[in-house]
Amino acid sequence: MVGTMRDEISNSMKDALKAGDKVALSTIRLIAAALKDRDITARGNGISEGISDNDILMMLQTMIKQRRESSVMYREGGRPELAETEEQEIKIIEEFLPEQLGKDEIQNAIKIAISETNAISVKDMGKVMGYLKKEYTGKMDFSQISAQVKEALMRVTNDG
Repeated sequence: MVGTMRDEISNSMKDALKAGDKVALSTIRLIAAALKDRDITARGNGISEGISDNDILMMLQTMIKQRRESSVMYREGGRPELAETEEQEIKIIEEFLPEQLGKDEIQNAIKIAISETNAISVKDMGKVMGYLKKEYTGKMDFSQISAQVKEALMRVTNDG
């Protein structure tokens, strides 16, 4: 399955170029550059085909997180036009992610992760987050669900 995300990124770049969509084109070029950097690092570590689609999804989520943080800082700094640029880029990057899980699906995924990792306390948070990242990369924002995982683990501790 190596290459499917790469193909999608490449095709989107061509589409943005044909459409003359400067924001999409520059954003997709940033994605392609970040991907190339990570591939070079992977090859240096002996992974000749470059990073996996899962790693690409994690890279895209990191790019979104960085832009969200920048957007907040720009708004707080009185630079709404820069915040809007960041937010436009977020929308473009999100198009490469699979459909995000809904609230109930996330709660269910957390329950499954706790069960599968035999987590019994907040000390097991790393195991649970690791499981979720392995199983649900690109389908949920891990920076936003970590608090939910912690709450769920606290309930397990209190119930047990």
